[in-house]
Amino acid sequence: MSRRLLSAAVPALFGLVLAVFLVWPLIEGARGAFFDARGTPTLTYLINVFRNPTIVEGFANALAVGVLSTLVAATIGTGTAVLIDRFDFPAKRILTLLVPLPLIVPPFVGAIGIRQILGQTGALNALLVHIPWTGFDPAHPVDWLRHGRFATVVGLTALHLYPIVYFNASAALGGINVEMEEAARTLGCGPVRSFWKITLPLISPSLFAACSIVFIWGLTELGVPLVCDYTRITSVQIYSGLKEMGRNPTVYALVMVVLVVTVALYAGSRMLFRQRGRSLGQKGVRLRRARRLGPLGSAGVVLALGSVFGLAALPNISVVLVALARDWYGTVLPSSFTLDHFRAALAHDMVVSSIGNSLRTVALSTTFDLVLGTGIAYLVVRTRSRGAQLLDAVAMLPLAVPGLVMAFGYLAISREGRPLAFLNPIRDPTALLVIAYTIRRLPFVVRSSTAGLQQIDVALEEAAASLGASRARAVARVTLPLLAPHLVAGGVFAFALSMLEVSDSLILAQRESTFPITKAIYELFQLLGDGPQVAAALGVWAMFFLASAIAFARSVLGQKLGAMFRF
Repeated sequence: MSRRLLSAAVPALFGLVLAVFLVWPLIEGARGAFFDARGTPTLTYLINVFRNPTIVEGFANALAVGVLSTLVAATIGTGTAVLIDRFDFPAKRILTLLVPLPLIVPPFVGAIGIRQILGQTGALNALLVHIPWTGFDPAHPVDWLRHGRFATVVGLTALHLYPIVYFNASAALGGINVEMEEAARTLGCGPVRSFWKITLPLISPSLFAACSIVFIWGLTELGVPLVCDYTRITSVQIYSGLKEMGRNPTVYALVMVVLVVTVALYAGSRMLFRQRGRSLGQKGVRLRRARRLGPLGSAGVVLALGSVFGLAALPNISVVLVALARDWYGTVLPSSFTLDHFRAALAHDMVVSSIGNSLRTVALSTTFDLVLGTGIAYLVVRTRSRGAQLLDAVAMLPLAVPGLVMAFGYLAISREGRPLAFLNPIRDPTALLVIAYTIRRLPFVVRSSTAGLQQIDVALEEAAASLGASRARAVARVTLPLLAPHLVAGGVFAFALSMLEVSDSLILAQRESTFPITKAIYELFQLLGDGPQVAAALGVWAMFFLASAIAFARSVLGQKLGAMFRF
């Protein structure tokens, strides 16, 4: 009986944690859209959202950013996956290693470097001066950023997120039954028609899931619009409205609209996977052999991929140049270089405290992620009960719910007069940041642990039990040691992403002494003098940190890394 109670208590405990710190903040954040100050139900706030032309324009811009960045990311990610999966060409290994490059820098950090390139005295105008046929007049330089803020936000978001599409598409292509494509070709179906009629439908569930994540992140991207000073967009309007969330119900209604869109997309993704996900589970009888390209074909593929990766690396390169530049004004490249900004980035009082704050909160959140994520994954893989499947669905919800919305929900449940008012971030945001990081990065640990448990034969646990070991002892002595690489990979990935989390950090940390790293970067960027250079230098340190984490996770998980970005 005690064992049955324990079996029921563990899922109930996990469910309670998710209900309190994931579902309740979402409900509380949306509740203000339907009730006035006296608690009377009303739809006035929601209606007013669609009557306000500024808010409607902001939401239209957000939708446009989400759609266009998804289309660009899907095209680049799918095309890259197909070329790398189907063909063999020189430098393939090196180019494959460059795919995750955009993920190693938060897009708003990359925007710091892009501003230097696209400004009136930036590198692009300096380059055009030296190209006679452009007819560029140096006396009237173009402010590319001012006239192209929207395109800059779309481009930076798409280039940052296309590896998510690539990882999912690559894993899906590796799971296709090769004989289905070969059968189509024997019936006279050409390569293009075969891809369109056979391959694309088979990988479409994975593509849809990846594109859903890209769309949601693009729809609510906060850092890039802030750095690019693009204010007529929903994410910035919500961020600006947080200061008066207790008096202005419009921000609640706007959060509600965003939440409905993202959750509807999440539900659609899970339904699509439930209906079509099994088709990808059928492995081919033999492995696909990449076709060796001739000199001309190889040159074309290398040129295409090199151009894509070069463009995707531009934010990374520009941030490094800004951090190294002693003087960069009106020239293509910095006229002189220095390491002073890197020294200042590690000596600045705000930076030193922010590193300590981030390490403290992220270490705690990663520990909670490992415990919670491993427990949920074990219930899903080993028990397969309906309750476990529900836990899995809820645990994946943070992939669909924007960090901006989650942070708003945490502010809502910790306001004065609410049950969790003692967590109010105005006094100390540490507890809320730990909770926010834990919930936001939980899906990566769950997916990593699930992938590992699926590779561990349950017969090993049964053998230990037959020798007298209890279930807990069998798991501790047999399963966890075998699962350790996946736990480390998921934990490192969650740790690194939490260290560079943008939305929660910008919103919840409100006093300088409590700033995490990303909030410190944003505040440094706004300082006069060498503030942007010091912010870029701190961003470079963050790039190296995240690059190491992604490389380690990929070395352990391989193609299964894409499963960490899947509903």
